[in-house]
Amino acid sequence: MVETDQPVLRDVLRDTGWTGAPCPGVVVAGDTVSAVNTAAERLFPGLLPGTPLREGSAWLADAHDGYAAGVREPVSGTIGQRSFEAHAAPHADGSVTWWLVDSTDLDLAREQLRVERERTALLSKVSSALLTSLNPDRCRQLTAQLAADHLADAALVIAPGSGREFPVTRCTRGGTPVHDRLVIDADEVAGLAEALQGFPPVPSRWIDPGSAPGWLVPEEFGEIGSIVVTPLPGHGVPAGALVLLRRSRHQAYTEDEEVFARLFAARAGSAMSAARLFAAQASITDILTRDLLPPVLRQVDGVEFAGRYRPASDTERVGGDFYDLHPVTSGPDDLLAVLGDVCGKGLEAAVMTGKVRGVVQALLPMSEDHSRVLSLLNDALLSRHSTRFVTLVLASVARSTAGVRLRLTSGGHLPPLVVRANGVVEEVPTSGTLIGVLPTISSTTAEVVLAPGETCLLYTDGITEAFGGPLGGEMFGEQRLRDVLASCAGMPAEAVAEHVHMVAAEWIGDGGHDDIALLAITAPRGQHLTAVGGHGRGRYTP
Repeated sequence: MVETDQPVLRDVLRDTGWTGAPCPGVVVAGDTVSAVNTAAERLFPGLLPGTPLREGSAWLADAHDGYAAGVREPVSGTIGQRSFEAHAAPHADGSVTWWLVDSTDLDLAREQLRVERERTALLSKVSSALLTSLNPDRCRQLTAQLAADHLADAALVIAPGSGREFPVTRCTRGGTPVHDRLVIDADEVAGLAEALQGFPPVPSRWIDPGSAPGWLVPEEFGEIGSIVVTPLPGHGVPAGALVLLRRSRHQAYTEDEEVFARLFAARAGSAMSAARLFAAQASITDILTRDLLPPVLRQVDGVEFAGRYRPASDTERVGGDFYDLHPVTSGPDDLLAVLGDVCGKGLEAAVMTGKVRGVVQALLPMSEDHSRVLSLLNDALLSRHSTRFVTLVLASVARSTAGVRLRLTSGGHLPPLVVRANGVVEEVPTSGTLIGVLPTISSTTAEVVLAPGETCLLYTDGITEAFGGPLGGEMFGEQRLRDVLASCAGMPAEAVAEHVHMVAAEWIGDGGHDDIALLAITAPRGQHLTAVGGHGRGRYTP
């Protein structure tokens, strides 16, 4: 120990035995060092009694000045490569002993804990942000933006491509992600081809930043200091690759940072893979359901057609009810309208609907003979291993100078209704057997002529059997449908279909219901059918 020349302080220091204390101790009177113990001598080789404290440690001198001004909080500083906390112990003569506690390991542990907390929060943010989106482009955008803001100066997300063309999303720190499709050679970047195939990443120290191709470097980015390439693992297949870039003035990636980058990539890859899978399934669903949706109807050479369709569930697009309109190329008829109801609802019923519609379309060359069409359809459905059946109405449409002639045949379906120009509603006398139940069926065909302003309505039991009303438990019923239809006398087909559908929807309210389909066929008012090609062929293309 270097002794002090102050007798009182010397006795105190001698009595406390501080000479061999493991913590460095420095006694300061005023702004001058009075004594140092053995540990302090090793820490401050040039700090001797009688020398100004500031010459040995500026931060400790600042702490001493603050203490003299009344600041009593411990202070921290560095000496060499180590961190210390300084704690003051005052003496009766006004001097102060500063004990220095090595806090290097504690500070390191605190820093590591802070970093881990930040990384955990980032991973949570990544999962939350990415899993809320099932759009592949949005997932790539979020991944690039989060990576650039938290892991690098710039980030590129490269999704699986076709051939040498890849979807690429790039983003610089604080910037806006940019989507692009680039023709690239993955072998130009060490580890990129492997990452795109899902192989483990190549350590960044093995990648030469100077060899990076131009497409990899954002504009005005500057010199690259370090590159990390890591795969984006998906659900069984790679979801792409993540490329992280740091500028030359920044520290290179550490092994610990590369490990965290792989954790980040795992979260992002899982979300991107889920988004791609959802997009693929949505595309397949859209393609498969496109032909199951009802066609858009319009006026065809002087005959008006309008339809409405509502599946049983608001979350579904297709169901078991359907209607179609086909041009007829042979026979006396111009068009064949079909409305049907497959037993059940939902996707399984929709699949059956597609089969029924396909068979009917294949039988169009013999559409003049309704009974034969229904019989062959029955045979086709019986040959399938299914307990589902279908009811439907065939309506052959032909124009004449008197109006629109309809031949209607029911296959176990509700009889069509006709509203005359004077508001009288008539039931078409046609009936028949369910299709797809018995090996032999029967059916009767009825003929109806629509004068201008008159409409024939084909509908499914989703309307008549819909429960609702003021108390929610009353069936809509056929009589209520007749009353609604009577109020539509003289209306165009589109207005009839819309009004009937609107009234039924209001009746149902928020209650449950079956699939609903209706088809209105109207002879328009105010024009003679021969003036619009009454004797010509229909030119309808569904």
